[in-house]
Amino acid sequence: MHRVLWGASGGLPRRASGRNGREGGVGLARSPGVVRFSKGGGMSEEVLWERDLHQRGSGSELAVGDDCVVVHERWTRLVCLDRWDGTVRWDVPFGLWPRAVAVAGDRCFGIAQNIDALTCWDLRTGTVLWTVPLPRFTGYITATDDTVLIGGWRGYTDLTALDSATGHIRWSASGRAATVPPVASGNTVLIGAPDGEEVRLLNVHDGHELGRWVLPEALRSTDCQRIFAPGGSDRLLIHCGRRTVVELRPATGELRTLLRHDSDQTWFQARYVGGLLWLGDKQGCAAYDPADGSLRRRVDIGQRFAPGVVPIGTGFLLGGDQGTLLRLDSAGHIVRRTTVSRRISALHAAGPADDPDVVLVVTRGTLIAIRIRASHEAVDQFAV
Repeated sequence: MHRVLWGASGGLPRRASGRNGREGGVGLARSPGVVRFSKGGGMSEEVLWERDLHQRGSGSELAVGDDCVVVHERWTRLVCLDRWDGTVRWDVPFGLWPRAVAVAGDRCFGIAQNIDALTCWDLRTGTVLWTVPLPRFTGYITATDDTVLIGGWRGYTDLTALDSATGHIRWSASGRAATVPPVASGNTVLIGAPDGEEVRLLNVHDGHELGRWVLPEALRSTDCQRIFAPGGSDRLLIHCGRRTVVELRPATGELRTLLRHDSDQTWFQARYVGGLLWLGDKQGCAAYDPADGSLRRRVDIGQRFAPGVVPIGTGFLLGGDQGTLLRLDSAGHIVRRTTVSRRISALHAAGPADDPDVVLVVTRGTLIAIRIRASHEAVDQFAV
């Protein structure tokens, strides 16, 4: 996502002004005509494409598929872009702003703030597969391979599960109980009430409760920030209180306190990336050992941490909201700091989770795709 040159303190390279997007005022994808590589670390960086969103970019309005990315742009459009060149696969009317967007398998799901309906699109073609009307203020989408869970936002609507192939209701929990954003794990979903001291694990197919746990501290009240996160294939991370992260292993029912921070944490969701637990704090971010909660590294960004940690090779890429990208080596040392031309809202990995092909950078007005690859002979020169 950004501009001028990778170097010790440079920026990302500008792309040539070719157009791969649609014409006539629509957001365009600038394809790379000039690529600059940088020396260092056996890695090189290449800006693949940059797309104008014509609105403020937000990481929460972006969803990544196997080989594409779905993003909201131009206030009323939902667009699917090819991961490698940014070309438009489909461009459909959506609504003034997403309440939620999610991708699972070959389907994309979305709820707009000004349209009381859940729509399912074919991720390959943008064809509408089904649309179901919803009660007003229905929020949250949690999608699995065959089920999509909606509702629970602020307690306005019932938690409801739909068959993702047909839109037919599988089950609905009456009572309009509020929940923080749920998280799926296989065929289960974890829910919990804002400011509540319990979490519950439900079977996503029938709503049956599989387990219930009491937390050491209440869940932080939140409107849309995610405080649950996958912690690998067999555990879930729960951010409770202002300083505590607990680990839940659904298969065994074990719940343990993983760490207690020495100061209040930011709203950044705890993330398990590259074998480490990452948390944001006022100075930047810190990584902890997921086995015992010990501090492994702390990164002082010098600005507010932009959500997202992406593994690259044996290191990591992260960013700050003032427009700085930082690349860390395996020991957590900053080996490269790059300034981009716009503030960064979020980073996303696109491709395999353990070694993504592309890093997506969301800025205040653009979406930029960067490829970071091994290079035994990276050169500090322009190549056409």
